[in-house]
Amino acid sequence: MRKLLGILLVIVVLSGCKKSPESTTQEVDMTELEFQYQKMPDKAPINPEATTIVDGWEEFKAFNASMDVLYRATNNEDLALAIDDLIEKEKNLNEGNYPELYDNFQIKSRQQVIRTYLYKVKAAILENQPTTEPTVQMLEAYNALRKQFNVIVNSQLDKKLILDEQ
Repeated sequence: MRKLLGILLVIVVLSGCKKSPESTTQEVDMTELEFQYQKMPDKAPINPEATTIVDGWEEFKAFNASMDVLYRATNNEDLALAIDDLIEKEKNLNEGNYPELYDNFQIKSRQQVIRTYLYKVKAAILENQPTTEPTVQMLEAYNALRKQFNVIVNSQLDKKLILDEQ
């Protein structure tokens, strides 16, 4: 019985040492990992009333300028540099002073979404994952922020009137 158990153990160990052809090399399709800048959505326009408010907001102007650099990225290296710069500018934007009209949760929540997607893009770059989809998602979140600027300026509702319980 011991001899049979010893022979079985040797066979199991030797069969475990065999190299399987599919586990030795993992081929990655490099075209899938390349950044496809053609798929980036256009920037959402900001109406003139919102533009006058945004023009006085220095932190957002710096963030917007870095976003313009991102739109000029054509490969993963350019994208990595632009994302690192955007993360820094977003931190400054978060810590800076907001204009009174935009100092609310609608703007800050959309900024939080942008921050989340910025880190998602950075993780995709660091892990050699496809970067096009998370970049498009981040740009859609950025467009949602820009559209919210317009919504707030165009809103005709008076919050004081609504919240006044007298």
